[in-house]
Amino acid sequence: MSDSALSEAALLASLRDIRLPAEAAGGILAEIAVAVGMAGLCAIGLVSLVRLISRRQGPVDPPTLQDDIDALAQCNDAERRLGLLHLLRVHAPDRFAELKPELYRPNSSLDSQQLETEVARFV
Repeated sequence: MSDSALSEAALLASLRDIRLPAEAAGGILAEIAVAVGMAGLCAIGLVSLVRLISRRQGPVDPPTLQDDIDALAQCNDAERRLGLLHLLRVHAPDRFAELKPELYRPNSSLDSQQLETEVARFV
């Protein structure tokens, strides 16, 4: 460094002449490492953002048996009967086994109301 003071104009002129080297220290390997690092950080940020957006608000309670029965109330009689039989088979397999021979008779006495009563006993 010189011991003499620089004029303001000389100081500003020297600041304008500052240039960074054309090639980075470390060469092309350093540039590749920086590019890979930046891509990794962007990927981590993107994954974090997607996880934050797709996060559920809370645990979803599974539907209860009563909810399933209520949902079948809007179906027609054949679909309602079939749905009630499925619920009976899941929740009371022994009672379903007892009613199974009656299901295949030509003039079965099992109607939707009777099946709903059977299933409702397990609510």
